[in-house]
Amino acid sequence: MQRWFFLEERKKKKINLSRKMSKKQPETSEILSQEWVFTVSVSNIGPKEKLVLTGNIGELGEWDYKKVIFLDHIDGTDLWTKTVIIPNTCDIFYRYAICLFNEETKDIIVRRWETNIHPRVIKENMLHPITDIFGEYGGKQNISKGWLTCQSLVQFKFVNNPLKLKSRLVGRLMNIKITPVKLSFGAEPQIEDSSLSTDTSDLEVPVGVCVEVATLDNDPSVCNLQPQEQFGREYKTNDIMLVNVLAPNPKSLAYLIDFYSYSTRASVDEPPCHIGYTYVLPNMFKPSEGSLELPVTCNIKHRPLGTINFEYLIISPMEDSLCTLEVSYAKHWDPSWTGLEVGHRGLGASFKTKEGNAIRENTIASLKKAAASGADMLEFDVQLSKDMIPVIYHDFHVCISMKRKKEVDYTEMLELPVKDLTLEHLQKLKVYHLVEGRNHEILFFDDDLEEHQPFPTLEDTLKKLDEHVGFNIELKWTMELNDGTFELNNPFDMNTYVDKVLEVVLKYAGQRRIVLSCFNPDICTMVRNKQNKYPVMFLTVGVSEKYQPYRDPRCLTIPAAVQNAISSDILGIVVHTEDLLRDPTQVKLVTDVGLVIFCWGDDNNDKNTIKKLKEMGLHAVIYDKLDEYTTKEVKESIFLMEARESQREIMHLTALEASPRSESESSPRASPRLCLDLAQRREFETRSTVTSLESLASSIDIQDDQNERNLKRNRELIRTIDKESQVKEQRNSFKGLFTSCDTFKGSPKKSRKED
Repeated sequence: MQRWFFLEERKKKKINLSRKMSKKQPETSEILSQEWVFTVSVSNIGPKEKLVLTGNIGELGEWDYKKVIFLDHIDGTDLWTKTVIIPNTCDIFYRYAICLFNEETKDIIVRRWETNIHPRVIKENMLHPITDIFGEYGGKQNISKGWLTCQSLVQFKFVNNPLKLKSRLVGRLMNIKITPVKLSFGAEPQIEDSSLSTDTSDLEVPVGVCVEVATLDNDPSVCNLQPQEQFGREYKTNDIMLVNVLAPNPKSLAYLIDFYSYSTRASVDEPPCHIGYTYVLPNMFKPSEGSLELPVTCNIKHRPLGTINFEYLIISPMEDSLCTLEVSYAKHWDPSWTGLEVGHRGLGASFKTKEGNAIRENTIASLKKAAASGADMLEFDVQLSKDMIPVIYHDFHVCISMKRKKEVDYTEMLELPVKDLTLEHLQKLKVYHLVEGRNHEILFFDDDLEEHQPFPTLEDTLKKLDEHVGFNIELKWTMELNDGTFELNNPFDMNTYVDKVLEVVLKYAGQRRIVLSCFNPDICTMVRNKQNKYPVMFLTVGVSEKYQPYRDPRCLTIPAAVQNAISSDILGIVVHTEDLLRDPTQVKLVTDVGLVIFCWGDDNNDKNTIKKLKEMGLHAVIYDKLDEYTTKEVKESIFLMEARESQREIMHLTALEASPRSESESSPRASPRLCLDLAQRREFETRSTVTSLESLASSIDIQDDQNERNLKRNRELIRTIDKESQVKEQRNSFKGLFTSCDTFKGSPKKSRKED
C-alpha cells in the first residue's frame, strides 16, 4: 500500500562554505546499527516450550514463523533474553511467541503468541531496553493459541451417550481419557500392562503431542479447551465432549481410550477404578471425518464390556505457508462496529419469491449494487467447482435444459450438483436456478451482461469489489439432517475444500475486512485452526419452525452454538432471527461471554425489524434489498468512512508539520515538527482508502490561513503531475524531511546513539 506524503515541493538550500576557513569541519559518522537486549518475563511455560522473537526486519525474521529468534532462559528466573544487532535508522516492530522446536525435523510449532493488533515497538529515540511481560503491553493483554504449521489435529467427539455397557455398569458415570501412544509397525505396542493399572500417565507422550478437553456446558470455563487431567474428563448423560489431540505425525500414533468410574463406597481421596479400554489405530481413520464403533474391553478379564461410538475430525495443515506472525484479527472486533448492515447474497435472494430482486443473487453486479447502496459488508456463499476453483453460488444443485431430437421447446430440466461441473461448464453452459428448472419459468434474461452472470470466482470477487467493503464469506458444506439424510452426497474431502477457499482468501484479500462462517461446526473448527488471520463465526438455525433441524446437537439452539463457539475459540455466532425474536434475552447470553453476534433470516427484510435488531445490540444484520431497507443517511461502508477519517488526520498532521518551515528556514534551530505515533499510523495505513491524491487533499478542512495556502499549492501540483511520477519524485525530494514518520526503506533517520 502506498504511503502518502505532504504534497509541498521544497527547494534545497545551498550552503556556501568560505574558502578562507583555516580548519576543516569534522564529519560525524552516523551509527547505523547497535546491539539490543531483548528480555521478557514469562510465568507459565511448558517444560519443552521455548520463547521466541519475531519482527518486521530481516534480523528478526520478517514475521516468518520459520525464521524466529530463540531466546535463552536465565536459570532460576522466569526471564528469557537475547542480544540482537538491529538497525538504528528506523523503528522496529516485534512480538513474542511460545514455540516447540523439533530437533529431528527442524519443524516449529507455535503454541501461543501475542496478538494485540499493534505489535511492540522500539522507537528510534529509545536508548535503553526494558523487560517485557509476555502478552502484556499497551495496557492490553492478548495471547492466542497458534495454528497448524506442521502438526495435525485429531478431534474425538463424544455425543448422544456413546457408551453402551453391560447392565451392571448402566447408570454409572464414566471418565473418558485418551492417551496417544507411539506405534511401531511390526512389533506389538507395549500398552496392555499400562492399561491394567489405574493410571496411564507413565506412558511416554511423543514430542510435540498435546491433549486438550472441552465439555459443552453453560459454564464457559468448562467449554474452554483445557489440558487433559490424570483420569480424563467425566462424561454425563447428553454431554458433548470434545478431545483434541495435536500431533506432528498422527499416522505414527495409536490412541488408547481408557474408562474410569468412581465407586459409590470410595472415599474422597480415593482414585477412580479403571473399568476398561479400547484402541484406535490410525488406519481406522478416513481422510477428514467419520465415525467409529469399537468394543470396550474389561481391564481385568479382558472380555467385552460393551461398545463406544464416537465421531472424529482430522485437520491437516495447509501445504503453503500463507500465515505469518505479523497480525491476527481472529478475535478482533472494534467496539464501534455495531448494527452493521450486511447485504445478503449481495442485493438479496432473487429466487425465493416471484417478487425477488431485479439483479441475480451472488453475482458481481448484485454485490456492487449492494456496496454502492451503503453495505458495510457483503454476505455470499462459496463452493468448489469440479476443477476445485472456489465459485460464488448458494444452492448445491443447478438445472441444465434438455431437448429431444427434432424438437425446439425445452421439455425437461436436468438437476446436477455444482461440484460435478467445471468452472468452464458453469460459466459457459446455459444453467438455471432450481426454481426456474422446476417451474419451467425463466426469471432472468441477462445473458449479455457479464457482471450479471452466475458463478463468479472468489478470486475475481476479491479483486473487483471495493476493498473497503467487508466480506462475510459463507463456506457451503453439506449437513446431515435429523432424519439421517444429507443435503448433498459425496462432497469433496473437507480438508481439500477448506484449503482451496482459504488459499484464495489469504492471497487476494489484501486489507479487506473478512469474516468466514459456516453452518457446519467442524468447518468452523477447521478454518480457525488452519489459519491465524481472519475471524470465524458459527452459523446456526437454532429453534425454528421454518427449517428442518440438523442432526448435530451443536446446531440445535443458540446456547449450544455459544458453547461451541467458546470451545472452538472463534469470534462469534450468526443466529436465525426467528429464534432471536422468540427470545430476545439470548442476545445478552451471547454478548456476556464476549462473543460477536450477527443475525440472518427472512424476518430481517423489514425496516422496523432491522431497527429493532440494532436496538437489541446486534453487531450486524444480514438482509435482502439493502438498497430499499437501509437506514443509512450516508450510503458508505463504515470501513470506508474510517479509512477516510484516518487519511484526513494523517494529511492534517503532515500539513501542520510543514507550515512552520517558511518562518523557520532562516533559523538554524527549526521548531520540532509534529509526528504521528508509528503504531497508530500503522493502523491508519492498514485501513487506508484507495482514492486519488486530489480527493484526499480536497477533503481536508484546515482553519489556519497558512495551511490553506499550502493546500492550495498542493492541489495545483496534483492536477499537473502524473500520480506515479509524483510519488517517485516525492521519494527523491522528501528524503530526510520526515525524520520520525518516514517509513520507507533507506530513509535516513536519527541514530539512537546520536547526541
